[in-house]
Amino acid sequence: MEIYELVVPKDNLLRQIKELVDFEFIYNELLDKYCLDNGRNAVPPIRMFKYLLLKAIYDLSDVDVVERSKYDMSFKYFLDMAPEETVINPSSLTKFRKLRLKDMNLLDMLISKTVQIALDKKIIKSKSIIVDATHTKSRYNQKTPRQALQEQSKKLRCTVCEVDETMKEKFPNKNTEDSLEKELEYCKQLLSIVKDNEDVCSYPKVQEKLNLLEESVNDDLEHLETSKDNDAKIGHKTVDTSFFGYKTHIAMTEERITAATITSGEKTDGKELPALVRKSKAAGMKVETVIGDKAYSSKENIDAAKDNHYELISRLNSIVTQGNRTKPDEFEFNKDAGMYQCKAGHLAIHKYLDKRKTEGKNPRMTYFFDIEKCKRCPYKAGCYKEGAKKKTYTETLVCDSHSEQAQFQETAHFKEMAKERYKIEAKNSELKHRHGYDVASSSGLIGMEMQGAMTIFAVNLKRIIK
Repeated sequence: MEIYELVVPKDNLLRQIKELVDFEFIYNELLDKYCLDNGRNAVPPIRMFKYLLLKAIYDLSDVDVVERSKYDMSFKYFLDMAPEETVINPSSLTKFRKLRLKDMNLLDMLISKTVQIALDKKIIKSKSIIVDATHTKSRYNQKTPRQALQEQSKKLRCTVCEVDETMKEKFPNKNTEDSLEKELEYCKQLLSIVKDNEDVCSYPKVQEKLNLLEESVNDDLEHLETSKDNDAKIGHKTVDTSFFGYKTHIAMTEERITAATITSGEKTDGKELPALVRKSKAAGMKVETVIGDKAYSSKENIDAAKDNHYELISRLNSIVTQGNRTKPDEFEFNKDAGMYQCKAGHLAIHKYLDKRKTEGKNPRMTYFFDIEKCKRCPYKAGCYKEGAKKKTYTETLVCDSHSEQAQFQETAHFKEMAKERYKIEAKNSELKHRHGYDVASSSGLIGMEMQGAMTIFAVNLKRIIK
């Protein structure tokens, strides 16, 4: 084992994480998931967890993270393996996720662990948190299964041709029919031809693209009849742009994430604020100030800030900050699109402001929904009246009901604290561009929560070391 002292530098990231974190807490958390007196010995759960952490840090597939652990000495050292020790079968990682981790509150546990480490190291001095949400596209249905396969096969062909241009002549004829079955057949032929050439396959960049295509082929075969991600929903970034997937609602200090919740894509940002504050406090944070955009300036959040004795640095939105709204559970305001959306996630298609003040009444805004969607909506009972030619939601604008918050947002202190909000945008960018958080690695909300837990854990550890 002394060889690691020679080949793994002191400033290696994995060595620093290994020295920083005592992973024994994973063993204790998973103890009741294993049978201690029956069956063959399991792969140590800490090692399995570390494999998943390596996937998050380096954005690798199951196959590639196991393959790299065969020859990368820093991986072997991090995994507590002797240099000559054999690696696991990649399928074991799937079993570990599905059988050992599925019932754990992994997200809160791992974030709390990193916050506790940071507090122990005395590197958290802030008493303010910044809140925001970032979206992650679903692995399925952002493209059709055939489009996804075409993209992966193209990447494999390009990489193979970089290594050996003569392989182009051996490739099968591309599928021109709009058929998933024919596309799968073509991909299998392509995989077979590439695998037969051992010289080309010996290149790591070819092997990575090969593994990704093979993984996609197997997934699409498994999800041929149910390829849609049932937990993912359509969310709106603006009136004209949308995404199919999930939202991760994040609370962070100026440096590291202190709490997160993960929802389907249609959920609005503001409603997650109480949970983020509660989780941050449970992790050990002292919260005196919360900084967010206009999405968090609802009446409920302003009242919660007063009741829990923290400042809310969030500019008022005349639409969001209503007094007593009608049907608040059925219609929510989408800050990014500037429109109300119903509980099915359908966005209003246009709005009309009635400025007439009759008998001292305030102006009203009426939102119009797509009646064709309402006719097919699973929640239409009690909302859509059969035979109706339009569906609207009307809101009275009460601009003076938050005078105290309006006065607060004009102070120098408010304006100075609001300047800190940009830091969470940089953190969102790091999650997506360095750790593959822009696309879900599996389907389902549980899989998304697991991906979020490992990615945020990795990002926080890197920040602590820095």
